Amino acid sequence: MHASLIQIAVNPDESANSRRERAASLVVAQRGADLVVLPELWPVGAFAYTAFADEAEPLRGPTHDVMAKAAAEAGVWLHAGSFVERAGDGTLYNTSLVFTPEGERAAAYRKIHRFGFDKGEAVMMGAGEELVTVALPQTTLGLATCYDLRFPEMFRGLVDGGAETLVVAAGWPERRRSHWTLLARARAVENQAYVLAVGTAGTHAGVEQAGHSTVVDPWGEVLAEAGAGEEVLTVEFDPARTATTREQFPALKDRRLGLAPPR
Repeated sequence: MHASLIQIAVNPDESANSRRERAASLVVAQRGADLVVLPELWPVGAFAYTAFADEAEPLRGPTHDVMAKAAAEAGVWLHAGSFVERAGDGTLYNTSLVFTPEGERAAAYRKIHRFGFDKGEAVMMGAGEELVTVALPQTTLGLATCYDLRFPEMFRGLVDGGAETLVVAAGWPERRRSHWTLLARARAVENQAYVLAVGTAGTHAGVEQAGHSTVVDPWGEVLAEAGAGEEVLTVEFDPARTATTREQFPALKDRRLGLAPPR
């Protein structure tokens, strides 16, 4: 399976419309890939809280339509990263979209764990409530966004839902880059699954981004890692290794907790 992770830079001097078109061009350039992944909130910037309300879109808005067209033109499965969604009731969500190679929307995931504690995303956005998996011909994806990476129970739920490849779209800060790499490997090892983790580059709202998108195999080995700047990270991997790993080292079968509600 051929995956391309687009570690796009978010420059505050570039308009959201311009960046949408640029991102679409980068997606189309990945023609021949099986899966293309963009990072979190790349149209506006993950830390650009003051712009969230102004840049919010309906689910089927500019980002949806531009990315649907790009997926179809490239003929790829596209995880289009996330954008600020404004729901019908006015609530904002950090929402990821997945498109088929025909440009049809296959899934939408609203970020469950909101970052910021008592400010920013945590108070400005609603929390998603549903785990989302997407069945591709080669593998089943489990969707997560940035801060979700710190909550292992979520990834167990995705695995229980059939996930074999875990995709994490992020806008992770450079000051905590060591956690980014550590947690991506941990989620891969404990769930015996591939992890495709893609972040943004650049500096937005004064927060330097970590970059260093990474692909980790079910044994926790890093197959590919980007640098700090804008980059397209490409990798070939064998999705069948997830099942093989789980058969050779059946740790998931030995789970004793979380299998039934407490009495």
